[in-house]
Amino acid sequence: MSDQSARTRASLRSPAGARYAVIASRWNGEIVDVLVEGARAALAAHGADDDAVDVLRVPGAWELPMLAQHLAAAGGHAVIVALGCVVRGETRHYEHVADECARGLMRVALDSGVPVLNGVLAVEDEADAWARAGGARGNKGADVALSAIEMAALLKEFSA
Repeated sequence: MSDQSARTRASLRSPAGARYAVIASRWNGEIVDVLVEGARAALAAHGADDDAVDVLRVPGAWELPMLAQHLAAAGGHAVIVALGCVVRGETRHYEHVADECARGLMRVALDSGVPVLNGVLAVEDEADAWARAGGARGNKGADVALSAIEMAALLKEFSA
């Protein structure tokens, strides 16, 4: 991250009245729980009230786009943050789940106009997942939450 980008992120503030949905899979739950806590902490540190953050769980990453679509249609959230973890296995199932989840989340965002941020880890192994869930590569949940605040602020600024 550039110095300018770091400064911009440091000064981010959640817009007044913005509500956030953090939707998270229960599959690979220990890893995803760390992502959720990272997202919640980042949202709180940048001015989002705890009661302005709804955390909802789905069985796995495959189900995230469906819940995102439902929430976007309901209209109660400025941004939806999707968190999950798909670890490569011995079959192609990994590609189906990771790719279609990403495609579905993007489709919901483009079709609804509600930002849906993809914080679903698609990793080679559990060590890679932990590196991105608070390890050597930071916390992807926190990173995506900061992007959520940035998008909420941008959309509020340009819709006023």
